[in-house]
Amino acid sequence: MTETLPFRARLTADIKEAMKAGEKERLATLRLIGARLKDADIAARPEGNGDISDDKIVALLRGMVKSRDESAAMYRDGGRPELAAKEEGEIAVIRGYLPPEMDDAALAAAIADAVNATGASTMKDMGKVMGALKAKFGANLDLGRANAVVKSTLGG
Repeated sequence: MTETLPFRARLTADIKEAMKAGEKERLATLRLIGARLKDADIAARPEGNGDISDDKIVALLRGMVKSRDESAAMYRDGGRPELAAKEEGEIAVIRGYLPPEMDDAALAAAIADAVNATGASTMKDMGKVMGALKAKFGANLDLGRANAVVKSTLGG
């Protein structure tokens, strides 16, 4: 499906496409994404929001990838490679909806800029740097990955 569609329209179109093509595993994963999205929308209603923002959708998808990654590792450690492969298949489908990640050089450059802009010099300044990165890159930045690089940059 085309990348230019809004996330929700793209997801709906991809579900229809997977149904027509008979891709059962992909369809199941797409439906899981849709269900998590609906749950998040419902949880946001008391705050006065109808649908969650794109940044929150990306965070939700990253969380789904992280939990499946951990499950795959546990399955592999437990001698269940077939279940690990299923989790990895779901990860591949979910990653198709995530924005492309920065390469290591671009991430290091962005962190160096943020450190210089905030005047950070010690681990106590880590929050300032992370805040600057989040403000500049939003959901397009994998904060877990950035966190490790910021720690090493600030001597943590």
